[in-house]
Amino acid sequence: MANRSRFGDNEARLKAMHEVDYPGGVVVDPVPITAGEEVTVFYNGLLGKEGQGQVYLHYGFGKHDSWRNVSDMKMEKTGWGWVTSVVMPEHEGRFNLCFKDGADHWDNNSSVDWSFQIHNGSNRY
Repeated sequence: MANRSRFGDNEARLKAMHEVDYPGGVVVDPVPITAGEEVTVFYNGLLGKEGQGQVYLHYGFGKHDSWRNVSDMKMEKTGWGWVTSVVMPEHEGRFNLCFKDGADHWDNNSSVDWSFQIHNGSNRY
């Protein structure tokens, strides 16, 4: 039996999307990111490819250079790479993230991290 991920269809969809070049091997889904909703983070960057054991999502919210509520989350190994999900807070701001492995090696997108706007769910632009 194939190794099945709890992320199911999202992983299959990601494999199809992988034909496009994603910066650093990072994809968040869905986009746009909306406050209060769960966002799946896929990672297939340097740490995942070098096989240094477990990969962790390191994330926080707020300005890209001033993170709040910083956390680490263990990611699940899948056939594409590493995956986990995070529920977005109920306030507008940014979802900031980078990755580390069990040997404390970091992938921080050449020191700029990854940062995504969190929308409040209204249709105003």
